[in-house]
Amino acid sequence: MASETTHAVMAPEHYVGMPQLNFDWFGNQIFWLVVTLVVIYFVLVKVAIPRISTVLAERHGAIQGDLDKAEELKAKAVAAEEAYTAALAKARAEAGEIVAAAKADIQKDLDVAIAKADAEIAAKAAESDAAIKEIRDGAMAAIKEVATDTAGEIVKAVMPAAEDAKAIKAAVADRLKG
Repeated sequence: MASETTHAVMAPEHYVGMPQLNFDWFGNQIFWLVVTLVVIYFVLVKVAIPRISTVLAERHGAIQGDLDKAEELKAKAVAAEEAYTAALAKARAEAGEIVAAAKADIQKDLDVAIAKADAEIAAKAAESDAAIKEIRDGAMAAIKEVATDTAGEIVKAVMPAAEDAKAIKAAVADRLKG
């Protein structure tokens, strides 16, 4: 019997369904809802929102700092690229000047060597011309002598009585001229 009385105290007779939908308790539920919302509001306003704002401000500051640093590094990179381009152009110009100077030196040396070689060739050509003239003169003298001897022998063999050395020499010289 004791269990019936305990059960009867806890459940009123007109209670049916969910307690949240019981109109007798609406005032109490609305009060605690308002209290809970006010507490949540103050916790958000005093604790959560300032922390979130701080984190967002720090993030924004870090991002802005990174962007500023990136812009600074970009400007340094552009300046370094310009310096590199200028140094490269200067090096190319210097290299061109060095090549031109080397070409001029080589051309001077080449001109001196060509002039020396031309002088040596001219001297050797003159020597060769002189040697050839000497050989030609010697050969002509030998041909003249051989021709004169041969003509004299032929004349002696063909006409032994008509041997005239002056006439034979004159005929050979005449024939050698043309």
